[in-house]
Amino acid sequence: MPLRIKELPKSERPYEKLEKYGENMLSNAELLAIIIKTGTKEENSIDIANRILLMSDSLKGLQNLSLKDLVNIKGIGKVKAIQLKSVCELAKRMCKENDIMIQVKYPKDVAEIFLEEFKMEKQEMFKIILLNTKNYITKIIDFAKGKINSINLDIREILQEIIKQDADRIIIIHNHPSGDPTPSMADINFTKKLYKASEIVGIKLIDHIVIGRNKYESIFSRRDFKDEIIRL
Repeated sequence: MPLRIKELPKSERPYEKLEKYGENMLSNAELLAIIIKTGTKEENSIDIANRILLMSDSLKGLQNLSLKDLVNIKGIGKVKAIQLKSVCELAKRMCKENDIMIQVKYPKDVAEIFLEEFKMEKQEMFKIILLNTKNYITKIIDFAKGKINSINLDIREILQEIIKQDADRIIIIHNHPSGDPTPSMADINFTKKLYKASEIVGIKLIDHIVIGRNKYESIFSRRDFKDEIIRL
């Protein structure tokens, strides 16, 4: 029978430890245990937290667990699962805020922001990155989420959203859940159409980046695409 949190020495209890020494002195499991709060007859909250971290492979992997995955973990009911998903989403949004005002000089500057987020994503996601005239990111818009290998996009709706945001320079990005970042012909043709339509309304499309599992590809860096853009 494991020790309950209240039976641990005060110096080992997550709440008291944070209060006395500060949050940076706690392990990932201890911080997670504060959110979980209570354990079961077989495990205390730290034990459950360690099991969740083991199951998710890493702290970042925790955000890839669905609500259903969490509810199915012994010791995590619906309320705790919702709390954990909320914390993961807040952490994700905080990371996005940190990305704002990064200057984009190369495709990797954008790709590196999203590689980890898209790594285990099972659906296609499409984002619009707004930039100022010096190519600093000012906002990231989660525009659409599709099925396993497809996403329905309307160029008019995309342009309406960009105009609404009063942006004149953009980068678009989407992922391939298969893990292979090679752009499809549909990706390339869509990019050409959006490039032409954007120019008409005074918006500059700088790049379209496709993210795979651990790799990415810039459509604008392709020689055949560059040559065609020059002719457009």
